[in-house]
Amino acid sequence: MTTTSPQGRTEVLRADGSPVRVLVVDDEQSITELLSMALRYEGWRIRSAGDGADALRAAREFRPDAVVLDMMLPDMDGLTVLGRLRRELPDVPVLFLTAKDVVEDRIAGLTAGGDDYVTKPFGLEEVVARLRGLIRRSGAADRRAESVLVVGDLTLDEDSHEVTRAGDDIHLTATEFELLRFLMRNPRRVLSKAQILDRVWSYDFGGQANVVELYISYLRRKIDAGREPMIHTRRGAGYLIKSAVS
Repeated sequence: MTTTSPQGRTEVLRADGSPVRVLVVDDEQSITELLSMALRYEGWRIRSAGDGADALRAAREFRPDAVVLDMMLPDMDGLTVLGRLRRELPDVPVLFLTAKDVVEDRIAGLTAGGDDYVTKPFGLEEVVARLRGLIRRSGAADRRAESVLVVGDLTLDEDSHEVTRAGDDIHLTATEFELLRFLMRNPRRVLSKAQILDRVWSYDFGGQANVVELYISYLRRKIDAGREPMIHTRRGAGYLIKSAVS
């Protein structure tokens, strides 16, 4: 099922209304901390583990609704962890993290029973979006879960990636879509450049904050051109989106 948080986000919950549970497994503490922070922001309960043995113990105790699993762990590889995990939780969706952008590695993970994958470096918003989709499809959340974000006359479908304003189709690049999704999940909330970089771009993105300004300008040309503006700048603070009539 879904509900709307005080911050205006559409939250994915278990069918009984309790928070979704996600197990994050990676031996790099900086990654587990960053992912845990982003997923807690979704209102979910998070448990983390740094190796395969800890992951299997945590899975038995925590009974997660989804698992984020690094392919390379210090004591065993992710495929081994997945095989043992499936014996106790055969239906839990697994999202692989891998530093190897090689077709054979991706095929191996999916063939072994993984449900999806992202390659490092990744954007936090991409991981969140992939997990939301996996959880909805798995049945851990109510299958009627709403995937359409609406702010004023602007709509964004998280599943089909269709965006419209006042019924007119708007075509966005992948990065523009992720940026708009982050803004629309937080309507009327000022988001700093640092927050946007963390959620939309790679967790170790090495570029400058002016990339945010650049992509905000791209969005404005497509969302606001010839219309009442929805994307606003708060000088020295960041950016927000709100209905043009609010």
